[in-house]
Amino acid sequence: METAIEQGSVEHTINEKGIASIEFFHPLSNSLPGKVLNKLAQTITEVGQNDAVKVIILRSKGDRTFCAGASFDELISINDLDTGKEFFSGFAKVINAARKCPKFIIGRVQGKAVGGGVGMASAVDFCYATTFAAVKLSELAVGIGPFVVGPAVERKVGTSAMSMMAINATEWYSAEWALEKGLYAELFDTAEAMDEAIDALANKLAASNPEAMSMLKKVFWEGTENWDDLLLERAAMSGKLVLSDFTRNAINAFKKK
Repeated sequence: METAIEQGSVEHTINEKGIASIEFFHPLSNSLPGKVLNKLAQTITEVGQNDAVKVIILRSKGDRTFCAGASFDELISINDLDTGKEFFSGFAKVINAARKCPKFIIGRVQGKAVGGGVGMASAVDFCYATTFAAVKLSELAVGIGPFVVGPAVERKVGTSAMSMMAINATEWYSAEWALEKGLYAELFDTAEAMDEAIDALANKLAASNPEAMSMLKKVFWEGTENWDDLLLERAAMSGKLVLSDFTRNAINAFKKK
């Protein structure tokens, strides 16, 4: 039987119009171990380089949770700094893959997003969500901080909103709040209504000038060219903290809730 660290999947499809869909899954509320994060980053990169692809939709399986962030089972197993840095580099790789992908990425957030999940929602280029898609940066509550995802979240919602979430780490911020702050472009009462809007936008983009879209994306992400180094530096900060007794005790207490 697979352990929680070994479970999870990333799948992708490409239709005849050049609309690609990348879907990730983990049975524990789509919380992602390093293996799945690496596969997700690799898939975003490879699909983005495919000339047949015009636009990408990033989604997860399930109903009410988009992504519960990092895998606690893997977090608690970290015993050295290099392993810690490598684990937290997982979300850095996903964010950087999305940032450097030459195709627009539409986010489909059907439910709650926590920690790294908020980072992923921030790293797409256009994000739709349901009214169930509340957000939380819970890292401080388990003894670390949203260091890796922070730049992506701050770029999207601003320093004020990002710091509110980071400081009040046990608080859920509603989907309406995230819409107001610019994380989401539009909210829907049902996943079905959201999917209709995603399909409509994806089809419009699939018929648009690929070169213009690629150039636009570069413009939108100007000023983030240092993120390859910055996010790895941030991963090392989290990797160091996760080794502390404070953080280990906090994670264990959190897991028992």
